[in-house]
Amino acid sequence: MKADALRGHLDALLLAVLDGEPRHGYAIIEALQARSGGTLTLPTGTVYPALRRLERAGYVESAWSTVGGRERRTYRLTGAGRKVLSEERSAWQEFTTTIGAVLMPPPATPAS
Repeated sequence: MKADALRGHLDALLLAVLDGEPRHGYAIIEALQARSGGTLTLPTGTVYPALRRLERAGYVESAWSTVGGRERRTYRLTGAGRKVLSEERSAWQEFTTTIGAVLMPPPATPAS
């Protein structure tokens, strides 16, 4: 799946994979791939600018840590990020319910 197809959803996806545990950038990319069954393969040039934007907005915070002997920036959700993620999940549920109601064929009515 291309990054363009995710326009408008990337921030929510990043917040979702940070829900529960901090991760460094590459681990975030791996989590997106794993949780999407390999469909989401995003380049670092897409993920890192989005993480910086989320950090400026106060939704994630980062700190340097050592992972496997390497220095990496690790990101975690803030309280504001959890609130936004909750709102995004609700909005997504409403969106998919509404669009599904239009796109899916109505149930067949029994013949009389």
